[in-house]
Amino acid sequence: MQLTQENSTVGFIGTGVMGKSMAGHLINAGYRVMVYNRTQAKVQELLEQGATCAANVAEIAIKCNVIITMIGFPKDVEEIYLGNGGLVDNAQKGTYLVDMTTSSPELAVRIYNAAKAKGLSAIDAPVSGGDVGAREARLAIMVGGEENDFYEILPILQLMGKNIVLQGTAGAGQHTKMCNQIAIAANMMGVCEAMIYAQKSGLDPSNVLKSIESGAAGSWSLSNLAPRMLVDNFAPGFYIKHFIKDMKLAIESAQQMKINTPALGMALKLYEQLAKEGEGDSGTQALYKYYNEVRKP
Repeated sequence: MQLTQENSTVGFIGTGVMGKSMAGHLINAGYRVMVYNRTQAKVQELLEQGATCAANVAEIAIKCNVIITMIGFPKDVEEIYLGNGGLVDNAQKGTYLVDMTTSSPELAVRIYNAAKAKGLSAIDAPVSGGDVGAREARLAIMVGGEENDFYEILPILQLMGKNIVLQGTAGAGQHTKMCNQIAIAANMMGVCEAMIYAQKSGLDPSNVLKSIESGAAGSWSLSNLAPRMLVDNFAPGFYIKHFIKDMKLAIESAQQMKINTPALGMALKLYEQLAKEGEGDSGTQALYKYYNEVRKP
C-alpha cells in the first residue's frame, strides 16, 4: 500500500531539541501525528499544534503505520525497538520504522533483520544540522535500507530535510553519520582555536568571521556555532553528552575496521573533560570554554 497523508498515521518518539521541530513539520503538513516522550512536558507544544499523545511505545506501535524515533542513546534505541513491549513486537505488518537517532551501525542491522522477519520495513536515517536545521526543515538525512522503502518514505523525510541521500543497505546511514561526526570533531577544535587566536591577537573575532567563513576554512560549525561562542551562548543545539556518545560510536566502528583516528580521539578527550566539569547538557560550541579558560596566559 502506497503511503499517503490519508492512510498514514505517523508516530514520533523523542520530542527533544530537534525532534519537537521535526514532528511539528509533519503536523503542519497535514499528517496525523501521535507523539511519545518520557518527559510529558516535552510533548505539550505539539499537542497544542494538533498531535495526539500516546501513553507508551506499544500504543505508538499499534496505532501508527509510520514510526519515527529521535532519541538519545543506542541503549534507548535497542530498548524501544527490540525490548519487551517495543516497536518490533507490537507494530502492525507493513509498518515503516525510521530511526533518525545517531546510533550503532551494527544495531541498525539488527533492527532491520528483526523488523523484516515480522513483515516490517526498517531504515536508519540519522541527521545532521542541529537545532537550526531541524527548525528550518533543512536537515541532511543519511539513509540506510532497501531502495523501495526509501522512496516510499521519502515524501515524509522531505518535510524535515533537504539533502536526503540513500547511502546503501541497513547500517549505511549510521556509517555515514559516523563520517559526519568524525569531520565535525576535528573541525570544532579548529573553530575554537581560530576564535581564541583572533581574540588574543587583538582582532574583532566577529569581523574575522566575515573574512574566513566563506573561504577555504568555511564550515557549518564556523558559520553557525562560532557566532554563538562569541556571545557566550552555549545553549544546546546538540548536546555535548550526545556528541560524546557519537564520537565513542565512531571510534568503536573505526577500531573494528582498523582505522586510526587521532584527531577524533583528541576531541573526545576534550569533550569528556567538559562533561566532567558539568557541561554535558551544554551545546557542542561550549568547547570554546575549554580554550578560553584553560589557555588563558
